[in-house]
Order: sequence, then structure tokens, then C-alpha cells
Amino acid sequence: MDSGEEKLFLRWDEAFRAGPEAAGGKGWNLGRLDRYGFDLPAGGVLSTLAYGIFIEANKLQESLEDVSRSSTAEKITNPEITLILDNMRGKINNGIFPPIVRKALARRLKKLGLWEKPVAVRSSASAEDSQKASFAGMHDSFLNVKGLDNILESVKACYASLWTPRAVAYRRKMNISDNKVLPAVVIMQMVEARAAGIAFSCDPRTGREDLLVINANYGLGESVVGGLVEPDQYLLDTTDIQHKIKGTVIGSKKTVTIPADCGGTMLVTEKDSKWFELQEKMQSKQVLSNIEITRLGLIILRVLDSLGEGECHQDIEWALDGEKFYLVQARPVTALPQYTYPAIKSQPEIWSNANTRDALPVVLSTLAHRDNKIILTKMMDGFYKYLGVQQLPGIQRFKCFNGRLYANMSVFQWEAYKYYAMTPAESNHHMGGHQQEITIPENQKHGRASLLKIKLLHFKLVFLLNRLRKKVASSSANIRSYTDEMRGKDLTLVEDKDLLNYFMDLAQTTYTYSPMVPLFNLFAGGTMMTLTGVLENYFPTESKALISYLMAGAGNITSATHGYRLIELAELAGKDPDALMFFTSASYNPLNWEYALPDNTPFKQVFKGYIKDFGHRAVYEADTINPRWRENPSYLLNTVKTLLDNANTASIKAGQEKKRKTSWDRINTKLPFYLKVLVKYLVSQLIENSEMREMTKSEIIRLAEVHRKICLEIAGRLVKWGLLTERNDIFHCSWYDIIPILTDDWDGRGLQNLVSDRKKRRKELEALSPPDLIINDTPVYSTPLARGPGDTLEGLGVAAGKASGQARIVMHPEEGKKLGCGEVLAAPSTDPAWTPLFLKASAIVMETGGFLSHGAIVAREYGIPAVVNIPGVLKLVQDGQETTVDGDEGKIYLKPIHENN
Repeated sequence: MDSGEEKLFLRWDEAFRAGPEAAGGKGWNLGRLDRYGFDLPAGGVLSTLAYGIFIEANKLQESLEDVSRSSTAEKITNPEITLILDNMRGKINNGIFPPIVRKALARRLKKLGLWEKPVAVRSSASAEDSQKASFAGMHDSFLNVKGLDNILESVKACYASLWTPRAVAYRRKMNISDNKVLPAVVIMQMVEARAAGIAFSCDPRTGREDLLVINANYGLGESVVGGLVEPDQYLLDTTDIQHKIKGTVIGSKKTVTIPADCGGTMLVTEKDSKWFELQEKMQSKQVLSNIEITRLGLIILRVLDSLGEGECHQDIEWALDGEKFYLVQARPVTALPQYTYPAIKSQPEIWSNANTRDALPVVLSTLAHRDNKIILTKMMDGFYKYLGVQQLPGIQRFKCFNGRLYANMSVFQWEAYKYYAMTPAESNHHMGGHQQEITIPENQKHGRASLLKIKLLHFKLVFLLNRLRKKVASSSANIRSYTDEMRGKDLTLVEDKDLLNYFMDLAQTTYTYSPMVPLFNLFAGGTMMTLTGVLENYFPTESKALISYLMAGAGNITSATHGYRLIELAELAGKDPDALMFFTSASYNPLNWEYALPDNTPFKQVFKGYIKDFGHRAVYEADTINPRWRENPSYLLNTVKTLLDNANTASIKAGQEKKRKTSWDRINTKLPFYLKVLVKYLVSQLIENSEMREMTKSEIIRLAEVHRKICLEIAGRLVKWGLLTERNDIFHCSWYDIIPILTDDWDGRGLQNLVSDRKKRRKELEALSPPDLIINDTPVYSTPLARGPGDTLEGLGVAAGKASGQARIVMHPEEGKKLGCGEVLAAPSTDPAWTPLFLKASAIVMETGGFLSHGAIVAREYGIPAVVNIPGVLKLVQDGQETTVDGDEGKIYLKPIHENN
């Protein structure tokens, strides 16, 4: 085939490879849709190269440059400029395509089977349909075009439409230079549309991202796109894996666009004789059935996850031929109104990764992206439902930016103030992070009536707490029973649709249970504030330190317990000859533990019990792409190996007991009797609420293990069917890719292309340094903290005590072997997988974190000093530098490097 022809007219696959510079934004997006298996009409793109040849052949370059220079933003509405633009369009429309373009287009149309068929001719400029500029309605398109000559006339009209006053004014407003907007033209077969319209993966009018909007009319979509009709409107709720129809509005549909016999289109209204041929009675009915609405909704969500990576909402044009939905355009939604509480709408929208970094500091897999967002949304919706307070419907509290999870701190600060009278500064203190505080408007500040209402809510919480503890105990037992059953189930025997039902049941169980986490977080936070308030009257500067000491070793914190038991395993291994031989062997391989250790070995028996209790957990466990410890216990065994020479549970427990006793002695000496009783009660409540918080998180991760098992079973089938290369590829799929395959609504064509592109993107994103904040869509990186006198850094002291040692920078728990016993662990953030490392450290330092973050709770339990929320600390502390951590004062002291020795 002539290589020049390939460059002039691009098939969909060629348009994808050529990119938007050659295929234009619309053409490239259509190429992407085709690559990922969406149904498109037959067609392709007349490239920007053809435009360049046309301009050169008709000697129009100098005229275009003159027009570009004269059409400034200030003059664009002047009559003389309007005339200049009219003349320029006339020159383009009067131009002649050279034979090379005519022949290439003719050959390609014949090969595509479009030579004698009506086509749509649609503009596709190189900057069009991008994330920065949509050019919506700026350039012309033509429908039902017949014959090569008419097609080429329409192409010229597309070229000319770049030089209308509205198109030039748009480029000036968006600060896009004229030479950056080179026109390609999409040419695709007309769909014999029974119905058509537009759809958005969000609600573009309100900014709500939990709703999907579909507009539909009979006939061609031109009447809907052009705003010529009141179409049907369907709203779908997307806050669940299975989207649901939320509402339908039946439009009057008094106008329909149909293909004209002579080419082009015609509007048919109720005054036309053809109206009766179009069945007037259909006016009062839905254009799409509920089944069709749901099918189309799933396609739109697939587009969001395929083209928008689940982050950038999509604006889509579609057509239905009676059986199949065809996509004829997809582009990013470039401007979405801010949807938030009216009281803070005029303030910047602050997104922070400080709190989410605890569990999810990494670029999420595609599957985890939507899973976590939905679970967190259900978690907070259920939380407020339990409290009986009215939240703003559809408010977005979590969102991904470049694959990483962020929390809407503006919303969290406002809700904390509105419902609990917690100041924005107190919210930041508890959640951590380096974000600014919102301003509470004067007319929203609490008065006596609202504060009384909040106090009544607090009393309600006391009664709710006891009821929830009983409920959680029962629910947790049910979860353990359910997950044990599911782990033992042979899923290879389950039908495809039943396998999907298993997942839906699992999802609902997770959604129902998940509000327990923020509820017990709230109970723990409230108890902490009350206890701090009592102790501050007697120990003004030491209240938080005393609380830390009182909690050291006093509870049964799930994520701390698996650390304690690893130390006990290390002690046991040191006394077990077979285990000691296994760990010290030159051929040590943790994956061979079941074969290398005799069955009667004490260590092996106890380790099996450990896996039974904690095998559902993992490193960065909230993303199911990561293997569970039951599948791969290497991290655990490697940790035991590093603890062999220093394991001493008795010493740790004795140190904790001493701190608790000293603190109780001081309290008993200074407080009156009735306050001693109150403090003992509050400490017991704080410990129990912290236990419940960590336990409920553990149960959700237990459910995640079943989620992973179901995913891997589905993956095995997709590999068998030739749709995936390897089982782990399933985690680079969206549920909106998987569901239609299992329900026979999609054959999976293009899935492997999608997976391959997502894996490549994930690697690229992992190489980027994530911003600490996103403020109004602008990334903000925290400035490293200025050192105080004597090389002092100040943060938030979350666990009391003072300790010194060499700082060891550890970026990932798998790097834990770098940490020596007695060294200061310096980390970006910590999830439960880091817990075993805490037991080797003399103190903890973290870039982010708050008083109720995971690392803070575990550090207090272990009795290890911890200072968190120090911007840029990993750049300020050098690996191996002598460091003193003062958890009482919330400071760290760095010894100059030259003094280290």
C-alpha cells in the first residue's frame, strides 16, 4: 500500500498511532475508542497532512498568516475583521483538492466499503476535544453526505469553519495560537439511528460526579446536540458498582432530525406531514427502554475509565440503530462547576493526600481506583446516616489525581465544624497534612441553639456507641464465617454470572459494614478530646504525653498485635533448631518455608496460626493487586529473620508497664477522686474505641481477600478466553470492563490493549512525585520546613517519649531490612504493613499523619516516641544522621553530620 495514502487518510487504528497532531482531537479519541473495543461506525480520518497539502496547493499560507495577525482579541468583533474572515473562508471553500488527496480518499473509502454510502463529515482540529479546550460547537460538521465531490466540499467547509469569528474568538480566549489548530476531518458511515443523543459521565450543570446524564431523541442526534428539541433525560446513580436509574424526565420531543433524501438532514416537526410517519404517539414515551438506558450507562462508564482513566469526565455522542449502540464522539468535560456546601463554595477547594497516604500512598491499580472510591463514599454516607444528620447529596469527599487518592479537606473541615463544633485547625490536627484551614463565614458560626443541638448529638453518640459495639461484634463474627467459607469455595465450578453475583454480594456486605470505621474513629477522637481537656487543667503541657503513656501496651490493637506476635515468632525461632537453620541457611528462601520446615517444628505450627489470624493482610493492602500474606508470607518471614538477634517481648512489655504505672501515679497524686474515676473511664473508652477502629479496618481487609480471590478466578477465565495475557492483568481492568464480558454484552475486543496502556501509564505516574495538595485543580508541593535553632524541626507529637538514634530513611515496608534495631525510622507515611518495623525502631518520624492516623495509634500502643506531619522531613534528614525525637514536645533534633562520629 502507498505509504503516502496511509498518512493522508487514517483508519481508526492508524489514527490512534498517529496521535492528535495528525488525526485531530476527535479523530484520535475515536481511534482510542476503537482500540479499546467500543463500537464505532466504519470510517477514518483525513489527516492534518491533507490540510497542509490543500493549503500549499491553493497558495493560501500567506493569506492565513495575514488573517491570523490581524484578528487580535481586541479587534475580533470589528466589522472589517468579520469581512476579512469571510473572505478567508471564501478562499478556502473555492480551493481545489490536488489529485493525491482525492485519489487517497477515494481508495480508502472503497476499501472501507463507504464509497456509495452516506457518511458524516466532522471537524477534528489538532487541539480540539482535549482536556484544556473542547472547541464544542466551534467548528462545522455535516451529516448524510453522499459522493466524493460532496464529501470534499464538506471537508473544505470544515477547514473554513476554523476562521469564523466565534472560532477565532475562542482560540484567543483560550490562548491557543492559530498554528496549533490544524484541521483533520473525521469521515464515518452514517448510523441508521432509531435514537441518538449525548451523554455525560457526570452532571455538567450542577457538577455532581455521582450522577450520569443521558439525553435522547428519536432519529439523528443533531436535534439534541444543537439544542433544537426538549429531549428525554435519564439520570443514573453511579455510587455503586451496579449503576441504577435514579430518574427519568420525558421530553416533549416536538422536533426530530432525519436524513434528507437528497443528502444532508431535515427537521421534522408536528406540523410536517412526515410527523405521522414517525409515530406521534411516541412523543409521550421514553426514547430508550430502562434496559437500554442501563446498557448505555455501562458503556459511558467504560468510556470514563478507558479514555478518562476514571478521573476526567467524558462528554459522549451516541446513536442506536435498534440493536447496537455506536459512539460517534467522546471528549473530556473541560469545565465542571464546583459542587460543595454553599457556605464554603466561594473558598478554594482543598484536596490533600495526608490522610489517604496512611493506607494508599501509591498509584492505585485500575480496579482499586473505583473500588476504593465507592467503598469510601459508602463508608461516609453510612456514617452520617447513623448519626442522623443531613449531608449534601452526592458530595465528593475522595478523588484520584494521577492515580493517587486524595481527600476533600474543605468538605471534611466544614462537616467537622458544622456537626461537631470542631475547628478547622482541630480537624487538621486529627487528620494530619499541611493544608490551609477554611474560613467559617460569620453567619455560619455556632450560637447557643446550634451548640445545644451538637451537645444533644454527642449524648446520642454515647447511647449509639454501646449498641454499635454489640453490632460490630456480631457483624465481625459473621464476616469471619463468610470469608472462611468463601476461601474454601471452589470458584472454578461457579457459572460466570453467578461469579458476578458473588462479587455483588461481597460488595454489599462491605458497604454495609464500612461505616463502622469512621464511627469508631469519631468515638476515639471525641474521647481523646474530652480526656485531653480534663488533663490539661492539671498538666497543661503534658496532657497528650500522659495519654500516650497510659495507652502504651494497654490495648489489643489489631495491627499492633500482629507486630507483637512477630517478635514472639522471632524469639521462638531463636530456640527452635530447625527454624534457626532455615533462617540462617545460605539457600534461605521464604517461599519454601512449608517444604523446608518439618511439620512438627514449633515455629512452623505457631506461624501457621499467625497466617490463619493475619493471612488476609498485605503490604499496601487496600489495593487488591498486592498479594495477601497467606499467598506470599515473604515479608513476614524476612521481618522475623531481621528480629532474630534482638527479639525480647518481655523487655518491651516491661517498658510499657513502667510508663503506664508512672503516669497513673502522677494522675492519682494530683487529681481529685471524682476526676480519677472519670479519667480511668475515658482511658478505657479510648483504648476500646481505638481497638474497635483497627479491628473494623482489619475486617474490611478480610473481605478484600475474598474480593481478590473472585478477581483472580475471573482473570483465569479471561486468560483462557484469550482476552488477557496473565491473571494479574485483571487488576488493570475496571469492573465496567469485566461486567459486560461476564454478562455477554461485550466480546472483550480491545481489553488487552487497554490493559497494556494502563500498565504503561501506571509506571509513568509512579515515577512522578505526587503533590501534597491539589487546590482548585492546581498541584501544590509543601515547602520543606525551615530548621529552628540548633537544627530543630517541629511537627506534631503523637506518641510521647524521647529517644535518639541514627535516622534510617525507609520509603517502602519491603525496605525494612535497612532499619537496624534502635534506629529512628523516617518514613513518608505508614499503613499496618509497617507495624513490624516499629518494634525495631527507637522512634518514628513521618512526613504526614495526625493524632488518629494508623502510625500514631500503633506508636502509642508500643510506647515509641513519634513526631509526624513534618513537611519535607525526608529531604531534611540525612540517612544515618544522629537524630533525637521528642514526642512530648513534637520536635526532632538533628546532630550535624560532621559531629556524628
